[in-house]
Amino acid sequence: MTVDTLSNVSHLLASLGLEADNPGAFAGTWIPTHGERVVSLNPATGEPIAAVHMASVDDYERVAAVSLDAFREWQTWPAPKRGEVVRQLGEELRRHKAELGHLVSLEVGKITSEGLGEVQEMIDMADLAVGMSRQLYGLSMHSERPQHRMYEQWHPLGPIGVITAFNFPVAVWAWNAMVAAVCGDSVIWKPSHQAPLTALAVTRIADRVLKANNAPPIFNLAFGGRAGVGERMVADR
Repeated sequence: MTVDTLSNVSHLLASLGLEADNPGAFAGTWIPTHGERVVSLNPATGEPIAAVHMASVDDYERVAAVSLDAFREWQTWPAPKRGEVVRQLGEELRRHKAELGHLVSLEVGKITSEGLGEVQEMIDMADLAVGMSRQLYGLSMHSERPQHRMYEQWHPLGPIGVITAFNFPVAVWAWNAMVAAVCGDSVIWKPSHQAPLTALAVTRIADRVLKANNAPPIFNLAFGGRAGVGERMVADR
């Protein structure tokens, strides 16, 4: 890696709040993790970009506990207000589209237009979810019983787990997370061990938006291995 290239990569990471070594768990605040140090490599050159320390199962349990507490508060927010937070998240993603798109390209080897397109997918999902926040309707039905009426009321499920793959490091998260958020759920993200940096960058952006709205920490992250965090997360009920 040339000096100029190294400088450009360092500038890109810094613009997204990333460092040479990064913690791999977030639960309203970044949790110091001490698991395996995973170096994210540029697949085009094999050169290192930055490293993330994996979360342990104990770290995951902390993330899950915070996500559950956040859900209990978040579900009480009016759906249109939840939608406004998601709208602001979409705006922040727009502001950082170029940086995020280049990071996707750098980390997973997509051409730049594909990297930018994946970030646009997140933005589009935010826009879609904002509209959904005012369309969480239920049926109203006549009853055979006097002085009674029946109606549907949908309730949020709880903390939602999202496991993403190397080839779509951020879009798949948005497909699930944006809709879950307006429905009143919190989200735990387990990114691919081959592409953690974009997940960390998006989590940092989402955290800023939540804090600006005094919202509970509904967007959390646990970067761990399949045998530890992955299996625990899949089995978590």
